[in-house]
Amino acid sequence: MHSDHNASPVNPIPPVVLALAAVIALVEIAFQLGARGLVGGPDAVGWRLAAIERFAFVPTMLDWMLEHGRFPLDFLVRLVAYAFVHASFTHMLFVVVFLLALGKMVAEVFNPWAFLALFFGSAIAGALAYGLLVDTRTPLIGGFPAVYGLIGAFTFLLWVRLTVLGEARWQAFTLIAMLLGIQLIFGLLFGGGMDWVADVAGFAAGFCLSFVLSPGGWARLIDRLRQR
Repeated sequence: MHSDHNASPVNPIPPVVLALAAVIALVEIAFQLGARGLVGGPDAVGWRLAAIERFAFVPTMLDWMLEHGRFPLDFLVRLVAYAFVHASFTHMLFVVVFLLALGKMVAEVFNPWAFLALFFGSAIAGALAYGLLVDTRTPLIGGFPAVYGLIGAFTFLLWVRLTVLGEARWQAFTLIAMLLGIQLIFGLLFGGGMDWVADVAGFAAGFCLSFVLSPGGWARLIDRLRQR
């Protein structure tokens, strides 16, 4: 048997995942440098707050759009832009770690365009659920709803694998159950908002979108519907 001694022992992270992680990280780095007065001059100190005001998703905006039947571009952009603005470096770091870890596994199965549709579709679903189900003026920021969509896609892949192996499919949902349990514990101990609603919606969107976006997913879905 011949082996490539120059091959990397670790599979490289797909470019689409690295690109998303880089954009998220660069935005936070700009905030950090600006807050320390290293770039942007005096106004840079308030870059994070300005970004939150401009790009965060606020539930009252969705209420206004539904009430008036108007959908300004500025409001619609926030449905995805909020995922790139974080409250702190730590907030961003957790999102990027999850994105790199789960994104690698998902992007190795999904093509780049499907992966992007999954990421942004989950972000949109999270924002809409937050706007429709949560009665609050607290803005939604951060990439967790989109990342939870990747958890949904990863769960879908496990679910398919367990189905093929004839094993209990509920085991695929162990990861999301554990993460939500941790969120609940932290919320009870330290308090927290209702952004978990957006996370759960992002997970559900990621899982459901995978039926269509996974390789051969649309054809497989049509075949299943025809059989019913």
